[in-house]
Amino acid sequence: MLTDAEIEAILISLRVAGVAVAWILLPGIAVAWLMARHEFRGKALLDGLLHLPLVLPPVVVGYLLLVSLGSRGLLGTWLNEWWGVRLPFTWQGAAVAGGVMAFPLLVRALRLSLEAVDPRLEAAASTLGAGRWRVFATITLPLTLPGLLTGGVLAFARALSEFGATITFASNIPGETRTLPLALYSLIQTPGGEAAVARLCALSVVIAMISLVASEWLARRARVRLQGRDA
Repeated sequence: MLTDAEIEAILISLRVAGVAVAWILLPGIAVAWLMARHEFRGKALLDGLLHLPLVLPPVVVGYLLLVSLGSRGLLGTWLNEWWGVRLPFTWQGAAVAGGVMAFPLLVRALRLSLEAVDPRLEAAASTLGAGRWRVFATITLPLTLPGLLTGGVLAFARALSEFGATITFASNIPGETRTLPLALYSLIQTPGGEAAVARLCALSVVIAMISLVASEWLARRARVRLQGRDA
C-alpha cells in the first residue's frame, strides 16, 4: 500500500504535468505552424533554440528559469510587482519547468503532422470562401489531430518525469513541489526507504507505459476516424 506522502507526490505530479501541457498547448501549435509552413531568415537558429531543452542538462534549464523568473529576474520582477505572481519554489513553477522541458516534444509531433497535411486541401477551402482561421480550425487542425494527441501525451509524460529543472527552479518541498521523481530522490537518501523506492519505481514504469500506449492508441484511433471521414 502507498503511504499518504507517496499518494501526495503522485497527485502533485499529475497536477503539475497537466498544467504544464495546458500552458504549452497553444504556443506549441503556433510555433509548430510557423516552423512547418513558413520560411524565414533565422529559422535554423530558432529550430535549434526550440530543441535546446532536449540537449541541455535539465539543471541548466532550471537555473536559466531561476535567473529569468526568479524574484530578481527581469520577468520574475515584472510578474511579481504587476501581477503578484511568484513562480520559484511553488507547484506552478514546477509546472513551468515541466512545460519548458516538454515543449520540444509537443512542437516536433505537431510540426511533423502539419507538414503531412496536403496544402491543396487548405487552398480548396480558401477558394470556397473560408477565411484563414476557419480553414485552420476545420481543415488543418482536425488533420493534425493524431500528432496533437501524440505530442500532448508525450509532453505530459515528459513533464511528469522531470527532475533536474524542477528541483533547481521549484526545489523539493513536501506537499508543494515534491513530485514523483523528487519523492524517489528523497527516499533513496533515506535509510530504510528501499521498499518505498521499489513501489514508486514500479508505479513510475506503469505510468510511463500507460502514457506510451495511450499515445499510440489515441493517434491510431484518430487516424482511423480521419480515414473513415475521407472515405
